[in-house]
Amino acid sequence: MRSDTFAALRYRDFRLLYFGQLISQSGTQMQRIAIAWHVYLLTHDAIALGLIGVVRVLPVLLFSLFGGMVADAQDRRRVMLVTQSTMALAAALLAFATFADFVNVPLIYTLVFASAAAASFDGPARQSLVPNIVPHKHVANAFSLNSIMGEVARVVGASVGGVVISSLGGVAVVYAFNAVSFLAVIVAVLGMKTVVRAKLPTRTISLQALRDGFHYLRQSPVIMGAMLMDFFATFFGSATTLLPIYASDILHVGAQGYGLLAAAPSVGSILSGGFMSVRSHFRWPGRVMLGATALYGIATILFGLSSLFWLSLFFFAFTGAGDTVSMILRQTIRQLATPDRLRGRMTAINMMFAMGGPQLGDLEAGIVANLLGAPFAVITGGLGCLLAVALIWRLARPLRDYDGSHLREPEPEPAAAIAAAD
Repeated sequence: MRSDTFAALRYRDFRLLYFGQLISQSGTQMQRIAIAWHVYLLTHDAIALGLIGVVRVLPVLLFSLFGGMVADAQDRRRVMLVTQSTMALAAALLAFATFADFVNVPLIYTLVFASAAAASFDGPARQSLVPNIVPHKHVANAFSLNSIMGEVARVVGASVGGVVISSLGGVAVVYAFNAVSFLAVIVAVLGMKTVVRAKLPTRTISLQALRDGFHYLRQSPVIMGAMLMDFFATFFGSATTLLPIYASDILHVGAQGYGLLAAAPSVGSILSGGFMSVRSHFRWPGRVMLGATALYGIATILFGLSSLFWLSLFFFAFTGAGDTVSMILRQTIRQLATPDRLRGRMTAINMMFAMGGPQLGDLEAGIVANLLGAPFAVITGGLGCLLAVALIWRLARPLRDYDGSHLREPEPEPAAAIAAAD
C-alpha cells in the first residue's frame, strides 16, 4: 500500500503540473530576489523596494476578478498556455534589457506589472484546475504537496539566485533562466490528458457572473473570515521586501547572505508542509489557522529584534512555517466549499486578499523603514499581525469555531483524474 503522503501524485496530470511548476517556480523565485536586489542597487531606497509590491498588486486588483471569470468560462489549460507564455516573454525582455545595459527602474516596474497581470489570469486557472485532475478525497493532499513544492522552489530559487547574482553573471542571467523555466509548465500542460469539466450553467463572462462570485462569498462567513485574516496579517507582517536592507546594511552578509535569508521561510514551510501532507484534518481548523498566523507574527517580531545572521535565519524560517499551515487550511476550505462553476472567481477574489496584503504591506514597510528604520518597521509589523489575529478571534466567531461541517457534499469525481491513476 502506498503512503497517503504522496496520494495526489498518483494521478498523471497532477504529476505533470507538479513537476512543471517546480521548475518554473524556481525560476520565478530567482527572479523575485534578483529584482529586489537590482532595484536596491540602482536606488538604495526603501520606498523603491516597497513600490515593487505595489506594482505587483495593481494588476491583481485590476484583472484578477476578470481572470477568475475567464477560468470559469474557458478551458483552464488553454488559459495557462497563454499566461505562461506571456510571463516568459516579460522575463526575456527584462533579461535582454539588462544584458544590453539600458535597464532602469521604470522599465523593471513595467515588466513586473506585465508579468503580474498575466499571473492574475494564471492563478485562478491553475488553482481551480487541481480539483479537476485530483479526486476530492485527495485535494487537501494536493494543496499540501503544492505548498511543499512552492517552498522547495523558493529555497532553490533564493539560494541559487543569490549565488548567481554574486558570482555567476548577475541579475541578467537570473532573468534569462526564468524566461526559459516557463517552458516546463507549457510542456506539462500540453502533455495533459483531456480534463473532464463540470457542466457549467453559463460559460459567459459578464457582470452577473462576477456578482455571483461575491454573493457566494457573502454567504460563506468562514471563507470571508479566512480571507480577511490573510490580508491583515500579511499586510502588517511583511518583512520580505526589506531583506536587501537587512543583508546589506544590518547583518552585512551581501548577496549570498541575502539569498539565504530569502530562502529561510521556505525551510520552515517545507517542514510544516510535510506535516500537513500527513495530517491535513483538525478538530478545530479555524483555531489552528489563527494559531499558525500568531506564530507568523511572533517570529516576525523576533526576526526584527535580531542582529545575528544565523539567529535571523532561524526566526525567519518560523514565519514560513506559520504562514504555510494557515495557507493550506485556507486553500482546502475554499476549494472544497466552492462549486466548480465558481472556483475560478473565488480563487480570483482570494488573490486580491492574499496578494493585496503582502504587496501593499511591502509599501507600508518601505515607508516606515524609510522614516524610522527597517527594524522598527518589521517589529511593529509583527505586532500589527498579532493584533489582527486577536481581532479576528474575537469578531469572526464562525471562523474561530469552524469544524469543517459547512463543507459541501462532494461533487462527482473528475473522470480523467480517476482514469489517470497509476
